[in-house]
Amino acid sequence: MKPISLATLSQLKKEKRKFATITAYDASFAHLFFTQGINVMLIGDSLGMTIQGFNSTLPVTVENITYHTQSVRTGAPHAFLIADMPFMSYATPEQSCSNAAQLMRSGANMVKIEGGAWLCETVKMLTERSVPVCGHLGLTPQAVNVLGGYKVQGRDEAAAQQLLNDAIALEKAGMQLLVLECVPTELGRRVTEALTIPVIGIGAGNQTDGQILVMHDALGITARPPKFAKNFLKETGNIRDAISLYIEQVENGTYPDQAHSFN
Repeated sequence: MKPISLATLSQLKKEKRKFATITAYDASFAHLFFTQGINVMLIGDSLGMTIQGFNSTLPVTVENITYHTQSVRTGAPHAFLIADMPFMSYATPEQSCSNAAQLMRSGANMVKIEGGAWLCETVKMLTERSVPVCGHLGLTPQAVNVLGGYKVQGRDEAAAQQLLNDAIALEKAGMQLLVLECVPTELGRRVTEALTIPVIGIGAGNQTDGQILVMHDALGITARPPKFAKNFLKETGNIRDAISLYIEQVENGTYPDQAHSFN
């Protein structure tokens, strides 16, 4: 099978075909997700909460992400893998290069970093050195202590415009994919239409190019799931059908619906 690439995702955006992605942390689930039709997976620092049991993503290390990326790559050799750069692993452009190299060697196709236009120099340095970059705007979990909690972002026009400006600046710097988390549906639409690169939403409404969910949220494992999460396992009774339903509803635009979005 031909491996999935950024060109594949760009073509989907051009054709206005929505795509589903999910977090993965081990070989078994990665294989299951890929065989059900999910071609893009994120090895997220969410593992700090879902796998390690912490109350935030902050304790996660580059070594943790490296280990889980290797595991996911083994289970899904042809998938497109995005590896999270953990808290403070990209504080400087030079530091980001060293840590990104480790993640790319472990099997990632791309690294993800959280933050706005202040990261433009880092994005430029990474992409010039053959490391594709996925941005992350809106609710950025690594900044939970600055944000004062896990809150919806971009509700007022000034904040929405700032987020849009950041997205445009990052794309100009070389960002090739964007995760947009916990913003109103209308802002999700504005950002998606303003960028030429694919935008993947999580709690950003159904107007983005793709969707991502933490696998534990999609399968009803999380004790207190966020508003945007939907338990697809509850509707199907088995994991494979749950993932197929998730893909189907993302592709036809019925997930997320209004009940799983923010106004």
